[in-house]
Amino acid sequence: MRSWSETLRFAFQPVVNLTTGSVVAVEILARPEAGDILAEARRDAELDGGLAAFAIRAAAHRGTLLPLHVNVFAGTLADLGGLGALRQAVRDAGRLPWEVTVDLCPPFTHVPHRALLEGVTALRTDGFRVSADGVGDGDVPVRLLTDLAPDIIKLDASLLTRGSAVRAMRTLTEHLGALLAVEGIETEVQCAATREAGAQLAQGDLFGPPARLPSAEVYFPPQIARNAPPGPSGPSVREFLRPAPLLPVTARAGHVRALLTGSPDVSGVLLVDPDGVPVRSVHRDRFLLSLSGRYGHALYADRPAERLGDVPRTVGVDATAWEVLDVVADGEHSRSGEDVAVVDRMGRCVGVVRLTDLVRALAESRVEEAVRLNPLTRLPGTDAVTAEVDRRIADGRAFSLSWLDVDGFKQVNDGAGFAAGDDLIRQVGHVLQGTASGSTRVGHIGGDDFLVLADPEALDPLAAEILDVPWSAGGRAVTVSLATVLCGPGTVRDHRQAAACLAPLKRAAKALRGTSWVLGHADLPGHEIRRGSGAAAAGAGCATGG
Repeated sequence: MRSWSETLRFAFQPVVNLTTGSVVAVEILARPEAGDILAEARRDAELDGGLAAFAIRAAAHRGTLLPLHVNVFAGTLADLGGLGALRQAVRDAGRLPWEVTVDLCPPFTHVPHRALLEGVTALRTDGFRVSADGVGDGDVPVRLLTDLAPDIIKLDASLLTRGSAVRAMRTLTEHLGALLAVEGIETEVQCAATREAGAQLAQGDLFGPPARLPSAEVYFPPQIARNAPPGPSGPSVREFLRPAPLLPVTARAGHVRALLTGSPDVSGVLLVDPDGVPVRSVHRDRFLLSLSGRYGHALYADRPAERLGDVPRTVGVDATAWEVLDVVADGEHSRSGEDVAVVDRMGRCVGVVRLTDLVRALAESRVEEAVRLNPLTRLPGTDAVTAEVDRRIADGRAFSLSWLDVDGFKQVNDGAGFAAGDDLIRQVGHVLQGTASGSTRVGHIGGDDFLVLADPEALDPLAAEILDVPWSAGGRAVTVSLATVLCGPGTVRDHRQAAACLAPLKRAAKALRGTSWVLGHADLPGHEIRRGSGAAAAGAGCATGG
């Protein structure tokens, strides 16, 4: 009878970066020819650990340089307290631990949490990365997910029909400093929905099905809309990560040359110390040029490669794309086209970013942002504000949402002319732009309507900036109305409910004479009149209900 190792084959599926379209890793998937070895592994921790080690050896035989994802049941890690066989296989394959991500797979329900967390800590101490697999379709508790603080959270594509859930997971990954991946992508529509929800990574038959050989060549849809706006400081560098070709700092020039000539798509090699910290950066063109000279190979082939390298340019894993550009701009002009190494909090290399990827993405984001701006005020529309409202709700943060408009704007246009009306709207937009600093967001709905999102403590100075201005159009005095709803943690489900709470407050503000301000709470009926006079509309206010 043949052993399980003789009846087991492995397939490799690419993990794709949705920003760059590049392959950032391959997941190793067990494919038994007979029997149900995976069901046995679920019950037998030693067998499961052996499968993970066998998977690493299979990848080594295929000669891939890509980072690897290997599956391990959560119970296996808790039972073994570590993965000794996997560690040995990684060493034997000449790979570095931080090139390997351990995908923790369900079930999680009956796994001892403390033992699992201790196992994860042991893996991380050695440099391995950890992914939580099957989230949304499995049984991982959210509390355990936050305790694990995985480097990647993998969702099943079936969750894409519940967009709010995916966006909430994106918010969680941002807080954990993790990446969000979606598995099982089969169509371009699913791919577009994945990017719109804010995921950075994806897997599925659309890009490339599991195959006998690991491949860096995948199909990537030529145009995928991404409506999720970048953060106020720019997109995270995590969205642009590419695999980093790594060699130990003791490597000889001949080793580097063999790697570069065998991988024409590799633009350079990072030489790292035993802890994975980049020590030298070897640029492809300069290195090969040095060896191609008359005596270059004889002079350098057997010498340490670090002599032909430069001090690496690095950024932290929490940096933004703009910060990477600052590093490039401050460096030597001759190195402006080189990759920049991205390091974790321990200084270990987690990948590289290419300048071309950054420039292309930032240019596209600026074009998309410009398209969304109101041509009169150059302010974004409601989408930018409502998306931020949903993020703060998911974060459990208190916020104020205000609506502002000009009283009797039609009469302003009729009496002073549309040009004067446009000038007034521009003036209001200019003042509001001045308030949009820090966490304050301003949107121009259209016409004379504006939305303002702010922290509760910023509300009074913000209102003073708006309401204490003597507005006029064509020499005619004009008043404005402001309505605000305060939303504490858990008081509203999403931006739609916040807007519903704001609607009666808007009517109450418009019922007052002169410049007015009405303030209400999302979880309380009624409202407070802070500016204006006269009888407000009866019954204004909001009680969110169930």
